[in-house]
Parts: sequence; structure tokens; C-alpha cells
Amino acid sequence: MIPKSMRPLLPYLKRYRWGFVAGALCILLSNGAQAGLPRVIGNAAQSLSSGVTRHKLFIFTLQVLALAVIRGIFLFLTRWIVIGISRDVEFDLRNDLFAHLETLSYSYYQRMRTGDIMARVTNDLNAVRMLMGPAIMYSANTLVFTAAALWFMVRTSPKLTIYAFLPLPVVSVVIQYFGRRIHERFERIQAMFSDISARAQENFSGARVIRAYVQEEAEIASFEAANQEYVARSLKLVRLMGMLWPTLELMLGLALVLVLWIGGREVLAGRMQIGAFTAFNIYMMQLTFPIIALGWVVNIFQRGTASLVRLNEILHERPEIKSEAESKDLPVQGEIEFRGLNFEYAGKPVLRDLNLRIPAGSSMAIVGPTGSGKTTLVNLIPRIYDAAPGMVLLDGRPIRDFSLESLRKNIGFVPQETFLFSDRIRENIALGVESATDQAIHDAAEVANIATDIEGFPDRYQTMVGERGITLSGGQKQRTAIARALIRNPRILILDDALSSVDTHTEDKILNHLREAMQGRTTIFISHRVSTVRNADRIAVLHEGRIVESGTHDELLSLNGYYSDLYNKQLLEEELAEV
Repeated sequence: MIPKSMRPLLPYLKRYRWGFVAGALCILLSNGAQAGLPRVIGNAAQSLSSGVTRHKLFIFTLQVLALAVIRGIFLFLTRWIVIGISRDVEFDLRNDLFAHLETLSYSYYQRMRTGDIMARVTNDLNAVRMLMGPAIMYSANTLVFTAAALWFMVRTSPKLTIYAFLPLPVVSVVIQYFGRRIHERFERIQAMFSDISARAQENFSGARVIRAYVQEEAEIASFEAANQEYVARSLKLVRLMGMLWPTLELMLGLALVLVLWIGGREVLAGRMQIGAFTAFNIYMMQLTFPIIALGWVVNIFQRGTASLVRLNEILHERPEIKSEAESKDLPVQGEIEFRGLNFEYAGKPVLRDLNLRIPAGSSMAIVGPTGSGKTTLVNLIPRIYDAAPGMVLLDGRPIRDFSLESLRKNIGFVPQETFLFSDRIRENIALGVESATDQAIHDAAEVANIATDIEGFPDRYQTMVGERGITLSGGQKQRTAIARALIRNPRILILDDALSSVDTHTEDKILNHLREAMQGRTTIFISHRVSTVRNADRIAVLHEGRIVESGTHDELLSLNGYYSDLYNKQLLEEELAEV
């Protein structure tokens, strides 16, 4: 019967069931050889007490050597098979965790800290591996050898066996008590380790901000305080474990003293042979390590099950956004419509009764003050967020009719926060496009006006950009992201304030190149610059979640509303900049 705490591992146990069968066979044979050794030594003691001969010594030595060799071979095979399976399970579980994390929605990563996730898939995963390998192996060894030793001991002297196992109920209570405490304390340790990992990750990612605000000493002090708490919790666990093993040894020592005293009197009274007494005591000595190891196994088991709970929390997460059962891989033309759209985030209304239609192949610009819902609106198109059914349509069909894969493959998205992977520029541009040619990568870079910059790098397209593209300027990162969106040749192109980090001269160059690239595809701009949006086919002004103005650049200027105010303000800023 699999314990409830280990049931998430059941699929992996089934996957390697024949390996465990082979491991179990090796455990039986190695422990059988070990259980036979005291009998041989007991027979030798009994035989040699009546006279020592070379023949007797040779026979008993050969028997001991044979049993030792058999035990050594099958003990090696046990470790090779069982520990090997634990590594295979770790490999499979790590892949499954990563694959599952890749399916989870964006909202999950907004709730969870990156450092916490990393701690779970590294430290916790290692604890589960120990549970699957050493814990299972030592538990099986203890149970098999104890059963074999008990059989021989009962045959030798039922009375002595009762005295030998007299402390076992107390040992059981001790193990149960310490096991529960170890589990609780290890959970707290792992939670603290997640906090430390998250803190370190945030500091490494935000190194420039920390330096800019001269917060090095404050962050060091904060990290040291968290680390001290982690050490304090770890020491509490160590003290608990330090009490467990001596307690078990004391129990076994008392049982051994009892057996020596009572058994010795039985030998002196002639009611027990010296050979049988010798074998019995060797069994007692051999049982010492398995029982002590049982305390270690309890520690591993409690650590492993505590970590398994934390990993299972990830595996039980389900993506909030996924392809509907009836969705299909449909061709995308690019007509987008928001129909009576209402959307709220975390209980707060963001978009209200919004109606907007963007014809296929046209360009639409969206402007508005910060917090008006512009980014949320475009995030509904690739279903980063999900609106209620029927509120977002693509080519006249509810957007949920399209499978996520076919939908997102037809969308080139450049978000506000540009993210580049710690890889070569070539791989960052070609992301998501299999077998992208050098010419296609170069053409996309040309349109994004980043090709000249890349050619100026020593390694050109092979240049490593560092974590999150840290070696590039803000404008270079944005232009690389635009190239990455364009190389996919999407039917829909979304630029969410994607030119905010470039100067107006570079912006003009990019927009001139983009006009050719925009032909035949639906393009949506979000920007605070009128110069970016003025040439769009239509411009929508979003304010407090509603579209308050809509039209061409000239039509909106004639309304003397928000757009006109924005245009006049930016004209004034340009005039002041020239003075």
C-alpha cells in the first residue's frame, strides 16, 4: 500500500516497476547472504570449541568469504538499480515540472516569485530523489533483514527474542514523534530557502536599481537576516536529528545488555549452546545499523514528503487559459472586433462596455493616459488574459474558436517590457521560427532598424546579449524585439509602446520600414507619442476603460478633445527642446 503522501509518485513507480522488481530481488539475495553469516560464525564457534583443525578453519573461512562476496555483489546491484531509478525519476519529474510550468498562465507567474519556483524545482526535487532512492533502499533492507534475522532468532531462542525486541514499541513511538517534528521543521526550512532564493534572484536581476539607489548595504543586511533565520531553523532540525539517533542507539544498547545478561546465564546453565548464543548476538549487532538507519530514513522520508507536497502544489496548478475542447487550427485573416467588452482584473473594472472593430490589413493606434487599459485591451487578443465568451472576435468568430497555438502563431507581439533571453542576438530574433535563415534574420533586423547596430558588434549576430539583454541599450532591446515579432510574418502585429526607448529620428526610420511590413497585415500601435500614431488608418482614444474618441489624425484634431490636447502638448515640448 502506497502512503497517501507518496501517491503523486505512483506514475513514476509504475513506469519503473520492473526495475524495482529487480532491485527487490537483489535486496532479498544480499540480505539473505547477510542473514546467513551469523549462522556460519555460530556454527564455527560451536565446532571450534571442541577442537581447532586446518580443515575446519578452511571450510568456515570459505563459507564466510562466499557469503561476503554474494552480499557484496548484490548490494552493489541494489545500489546501482535503485539509486539509478531515483535518478531516472528525478530526470522525468524535472522534465514534467518544466513542461507543466510552460503551460501555466501568465497570472500564475504574477502570483509566484521566481526564486520560490526555482527553489522547488531544485532543492525540493533533490529531497524527492533521496526519498525515491536511499529511503526506499534502506527501508527495504531494514525490513527484509529484520524479518530474516527475526526468523533465525526465534528458532534459536524465543525467550531471548522477546527480550531483544522489548524496546521496539518505545522505538516506534520515538520514531513517530521525531518524524512528525522533522516534517514540520523541514517544511519551514524549505519555505525559508524559497524566500532566500527569491531575494537573491531579485537582487541579481535588479542589480542596477540597487546600485542606483545605493541600497547595497541595506540589501546585504536584509539577506544576512534572512540567512540567519534559515540557519536558525536548520539548527533546530539538526538538534532534533541529533537527539533521534542517540535515542535509538540507547534503546538498542539496553536491549543488547539485556540479551547478554540473560543469554549468558542461559549458556552458563547449559540451556543454550555457545554457537547459538554467538549467532544470536551477531544478529543483534547486525540489527543495530538497520534500526539506526531507520531513523535516518525517517528523516529522509519526512524531508521528501514535505518537498513532494510543495512540488505537487505546482503540478496541481491548472492553466487558467487553454484551448477550448471545440477549438480548431483555423486560418487567420486579421479582422479584430471587441463587442460590448467588459473586463476586470483582481476585482477591479479595467474595460467598460467597449466596442471597437479593426478591419483585416488595417492599422489601428490606441492612445490614452496611463492606467486607461490600453495594454490590457491588446493582451486580450493573444489571450494572455481572457474576456468573457463572445466579447472578443477574430475574423467574425469568437476568439476561443481558434486553438491557442494557431492564434498565437499568427500574432507578433512586442510588449511594453522587452524581454531578451541570455543567448545570441541571432537566437533572440529567430525565437519561435524553426530553421530561420540568416537572410530572414537580417531582413527582420533591417526593418526594425537594428541591423546596423548588430553589424557594429564584434561578433555580430553571434553576440551574447546577457541576462534579459543587459548588454544592450533600451532602444536596442526594443528594436531586437520588433525584429523578433516581424520574422514570424504574423497576420496581426501588436506594438505595445514598442518605440518608447528610441529617439524620434530612429522612430521615423523604423516607422518608414514598418509601413512596407504592415502591408496586408493588421497592425495595432499603443503609444504616447502622436508622431508614432498619426499615420495609422484609425486612432482610438481610451480613457478610464472606455473609448472616448475615434477617427483619423485630422478628425481627432478637429474634435479639440484629449487627442488634440496631447498633440498640442507634444508640439510645445518639441518647440521648447529646440530653444
